[in-house]
Amino acid sequence: MYLRELRINGFKSFADPTRVELRPGVTAIVGPNGCGKSNIADAIRWVLGEQSAKSLRAGAMQDVIFQGTTGRKPLNLCEVSLVFTECEEQLGTAFKEVEVGRRVVRDGGSEYFINGKSCRLKDIQRLFLDTGVGQVSYSFMLQGQIDAILSTNPAERRTIFEEAAGISRYKAQRREAMAKLVGVDANLARVTDVMEEVGRQIGSLRRQATKAIRYQRLKHRLTHLDLASGAFKAGGLRQEVASATAKMEFLRAEALRLRRELDEGGHLLSGKTQSTD
Repeated sequence: MYLRELRINGFKSFADPTRVELRPGVTAIVGPNGCGKSNIADAIRWVLGEQSAKSLRAGAMQDVIFQGTTGRKPLNLCEVSLVFTECEEQLGTAFKEVEVGRRVVRDGGSEYFINGKSCRLKDIQRLFLDTGVGQVSYSFMLQGQIDAILSTNPAERRTIFEEAAGISRYKAQRREAMAKLVGVDANLARVTDVMEEVGRQIGSLRRQATKAIRYQRLKHRLTHLDLASGAFKAGGLRQEVASATAKMEFLRAEALRLRRELDEGGHLLSGKTQSTD
């Protein structure tokens, strides 16, 4: 695997789209101080995920975009792409060539790409694990970086040696697994809290449900008793009505009999009076 091509557009001093082809062998870029040679190395580190603007000799990440000159307006975005070839075995992909890119705009938006498709920085870092390629690796050495590595403490140099030894992938996987375990522990704690709260709610709801069932039973029994009481009262009243009706009929008949007797008695009394006269 080797870096075959570098494309830069709007990064630092590269205002125009620039294509740098790197063929097998030795490729050298020669120029006077200040012509932008170091910007090429910065562009490579930047596209591979460098997050420190200070490491790119800038105040902020948007400062890597071409700032303009007296005769040219500043640009609104910059993008850099790296094309690696013969990388099927090292990167574990089905492609002979792999292109990684990064784009940033002046308003703060940033994107990463693999073969033209949007991706995450984590995907690029995972792609190049154990290959020696990355923003902090032994494949890309800037001016003065070797002296800086030699002068740093062993803990800081350990990252480079682990990358060269091919164990950085496993350490990254271990960190990711540990982070997932921490997340699982946090989720379990939240689930436990939820279960305790639900348990308390279940007890309260169970008591409420028991009261509701008892209320329904009592209401059902009261309804039946009320209906039975109403039926009993209705039966009694019906009997009283029947008895009163029968008595009324009897009294009506008795009244008619007495009226007839009274009428007959009146006629007899009138006949006797006439005979006496």
